[in-house]
Amino acid sequence: MMSWAVTFLVVALVAALFGFGGIAGTAIEAAKLVFFVAIVLFAISAVVGLMRGRAPRV
Repeated sequence: MMSWAVTFLVVALVAALFGFGGIAGTAIEAAKLVFFVAIVLFAISAVVGLMRGRAPRV
């Protein structure tokens, strides 16, 4: 999921470089949305993992 966020960020930077402001704005908003969804899913996964009480494998 983080790779999608980075992809949208790169698309936004390239679009901004070439002067496509609308496309750049849309791509950066998509990148932010995907990034925050990934962070929330990671936090939920971490909490559920702690609640289950299993020791991590080494």
